[in-house]
Amino acid sequence: MIHIRFFASLAQFAPAVAIASALAFGVLPRSVVAQSAAAAYPVKPIRLVVPFPPGGPADTIGRLVGGELTTALGQPVVIDNRAGAGGAIGADAVAKSAPDGYTFLVSNVGDTMAVTLQKNLPYDYVRHFTPVSLVASTPFFIVVHPSLPAKSVADLIALAKAKPGALTFGSAGIGVGSHLAGELFNQLTGTSITHIPYKGQAPANTDLLGGQIALMFSNPLNALPLMQAGRLRALAVTSRTRLAAAPDVPTSAEVGLPGLDAGTWLALVAPAGTPPAIVNRVSAEIARALAVRETREKFAAQGVELFGSTPAELGRLITADIAKWADVITKGKISAE
Repeated sequence: MIHIRFFASLAQFAPAVAIASALAFGVLPRSVVAQSAAAAYPVKPIRLVVPFPPGGPADTIGRLVGGELTTALGQPVVIDNRAGAGGAIGADAVAKSAPDGYTFLVSNVGDTMAVTLQKNLPYDYVRHFTPVSLVASTPFFIVVHPSLPAKSVADLIALAKAKPGALTFGSAGIGVGSHLAGELFNQLTGTSITHIPYKGQAPANTDLLGGQIALMFSNPLNALPLMQAGRLRALAVTSRTRLAAAPDVPTSAEVGLPGLDAGTWLALVAPAGTPPAIVNRVSAEIARALAVRETREKFAAQGVELFGSTPAELGRLITADIAKWADVITKGKISAE
């Protein structure tokens, strides 16, 4: 009884120390200790790993979420850019981190594609991570060079079928989202538009603007300025609703391709085994932060939708996307570089 009173008193001032000491003395069951640790959370800075270089969409959204969580949780959220291997270096670092709620990963749809594409990943995306919350989503615009005689998706399909393999679409590399979106388009429409992979988005954009390739499945951050300047023409957007930033561009469903639901999403995941109470709290704080109208409107102008989700909702999306892209990859006989 004396031990319990002592540790309860100490917990008022230093929860983490009290819990650790109580566990060491065997005074509290581990289940109680886990609950107490979650209640005291957080007691130190949190690390948010962005598996890409600074300045890109994942980094921008990661810093937004990190700033909001810093305010909500009362502890600094430190951004740790761990770029390399298509995001695998950063993901591996998080997978091997302690599941204590102090390390999170900015994950993306590419992680669900890598499950099928990358056979030698040092981690298992499903087993080694716990879903926390979605944070953002962007679709693709189907954009063509203005010289292409296609004013609609129907025109594009007819043109592609008239000359099989003659039309080309570019992407930032084999197996990336823009590549697989194009492959999905081919499979849904029975076309054979030839894929031209580039080493990054910039050289692909250059060749599209120069007319060396006919089209791309391009994210809004890249496409919108070029569309607005009249340098590219958008035929459709691969989202379920039209974007506020481009209200005149029809959705894929509106042009007869409801199955062309493709794009990029960003989410937070944690190492497997992170306490559910911590996961749920962080998820709830993200949902509250991203519900602010001014913040949502700012990103909507760039074609980015911000929203939170429950861990279960993100888990269902991950499961569905793994199956969806595995089917596209298998049918297309796509292999990683």
